[in-house]
Amino acid sequence: MRVLFIFILILSVQSCTTKKDIKKRQLPEGIKSATEEIYVVENNQKTLLQKKQMVFTRNGSIKYSKTVDAAGNLLQETHKKLWFVVESYPDKEPYYCKTRWKPNQRERISCYTQKQYKQNESIYYYNKDGTIDKIVDNFTTFNTQYFYYTNKELSKIVIKDKNDTLIDEIIVHCERKDEKGACLKETRISTKTNRKEEILLSPIYD
Repeated sequence: MRVLFIFILILSVQSCTTKKDIKKRQLPEGIKSATEEIYVVENNQKTLLQKKQMVFTRNGSIKYSKTVDAAGNLLQETHKKLWFVVESYPDKEPYYCKTRWKPNQRERISCYTQKQYKQNESIYYYNKDGTIDKIVDNFTTFNTQYFYYTNKELSKIVIKDKNDTLIDEIIVHCERKDEKGACLKETRISTKTNRKEEILLSPIYD
């Protein structure tokens, strides 16, 4: 009877496991760490907005990350704990973010201060392959981001408000990949503002 209970418990835990960060980001298995640089492109000139360093666990979650601006000033640091993620900022108290698995390929991600004041909350909807289907802001803007894929690659992000009014549509294109399939150079262009961003990724594998 005890063995049966443990078996059921294991199945329950597995069914409630959060989606891998590498699946959300469409990164290959075996990635150990990566550096992501985001640039804004204007008149063929690139300006660095931010740089993010990420360290992954063996099961594909982000164990630690550090984001800095173009001058190297800290913007955010994250540490993955057993049941939550701590987000640290230079100008405000840390957030403690917990993920709760919901039915129908959904996750509720809620962040609180240590005093238990809620700071933000989003509902993530996933496709069966672990990629993001849509993200619904459930606390501040209540906007929804819809993710579209072409040939299993992210190709468009559509942002709408709670009244289903279009806010922006972003065309996504991967221009260069490595031998494992990770996108090393990605461009994102807003159809509303024509703003162009370039994302460069430098992965390290086991």
